Amino acid sequence: MDSIKRYFGFDAAGTDLRTEVLAGMTTFLTMAYIIFVNPAILGDAGMPKDAVFVATCIVAALASLIMGLYANYPIALAPGMGLNAYFAYTVVKGLGFTWQAALGAVFISGCLFLIVTLFRVREVIVKGIPHSLRIAITGGIGLFLAIISLKSAGVVVGNPATLVTLGNLHDAHVVLAIIGFFAIVTLDYLRVRGAILIGIVGVTVLSFFFGGNQFHGVVSMPPSIAPTLFQLDIRAALSTGVLNVVLVFFLVELFDATGTLMGVANRAGLLVEGKMHRLNRALLADSTAILAGSLLGTSSTTAYIESASGVQAGGRTGVTALTVAVLFLAALFFAPLAGVVPGYATAPALLYVSCLMLREMLDLPWHDATEVVPAALTALLMPFTYSIANGVAFGFISYAGLKLLTGQARKVKLVVWVIAAIFLFRYFYLGSE
Repeated sequence: MDSIKRYFGFDAAGTDLRTEVLAGMTTFLTMAYIIFVNPAILGDAGMPKDAVFVATCIVAALASLIMGLYANYPIALAPGMGLNAYFAYTVVKGLGFTWQAALGAVFISGCLFLIVTLFRVREVIVKGIPHSLRIAITGGIGLFLAIISLKSAGVVVGNPATLVTLGNLHDAHVVLAIIGFFAIVTLDYLRVRGAILIGIVGVTVLSFFFGGNQFHGVVSMPPSIAPTLFQLDIRAALSTGVLNVVLVFFLVELFDATGTLMGVANRAGLLVEGKMHRLNRALLADSTAILAGSLLGTSSTTAYIESASGVQAGGRTGVTALTVAVLFLAALFFAPLAGVVPGYATAPALLYVSCLMLREMLDLPWHDATEVVPAALTALLMPFTYSIANGVAFGFISYAGLKLLTGQARKVKLVVWVIAAIFLFRYFYLGSE
């Protein structure tokens, strides 16, 4: 026990093993949906769902293990939402690539990702993010979590006339989510340890009585991963017309993961003078995970914003990520049990975390429009385009543009100009896909 405390720095982080494990369980429950959603989305691209299920669990466990042991951060990783949809519906169904070629494109983007990480280019990019944008990334992720959670709870639903509108507040699932939200806030205010986890489990239990949830058993043997293992087609991925695909994968991976890492670390109080001390280790964790995922048979792996729920539950070290890794491996055998937690049970936890993350916006220099406007665009575009990467892109472009127009170009770091130019190239030449 003492060696574990020393290795992970429990005393310095002000935490203990019980808190870290509870935080890991909380994070896992809020992101466990990916176990079932990822196979469903990639299955639409013609991939064998059972094999994708296994690949999802293994790569999430592997990536979170590296993040926990090597980087010592309470941040979990898994195949990214948005990236899997782009993989299935744009690359395969839209552009006509085979899923094997799409996996090859993920592999190539992962290699580029690993190169920029090993040569510390990505670290330079992260350190070059202006302070106002760094704050906005955290707040924007909070807003992104909010719309995800409100949608999962059924409080917000789609509307063809107004895009979104209020859901049916008489629906049992919505009522249970609201009860869970107030329970979590109350318990956390009263400093009850494991408040978020208690809320999730409580709503899950109530769902059997009032939400129509059904129990499907506890244990089942995992299916074979053979149909997707090493099935990537790199030669096809290198064919004409794949440049846009690789570039989009690369840019979204780069800024989605980087934004999440910075945002969650900031929320956990793990930034010292705006910097992550073990940043390159964290970046290597998700870079390696992308390559591993393409070999196992899944779309790009990334850091998960749901890690913020574990941070709120007290997670401060890599033990939180290690707990997530163990639970993902266990999910291979306990899939029926993991699948019993409904989305409206985890939604209250994410909504509470999103509310807390918005406080970061208080630290913006509100007197300076050239700082505040890019920050606001960064935060607003994340939920409204359903993409962390888009929010970061518009933030960089507007930041560089406004500094140039107001005669403050010399105050802008070179890396900001380069990133803004890359995003402009992407949007105007390659399109928004």
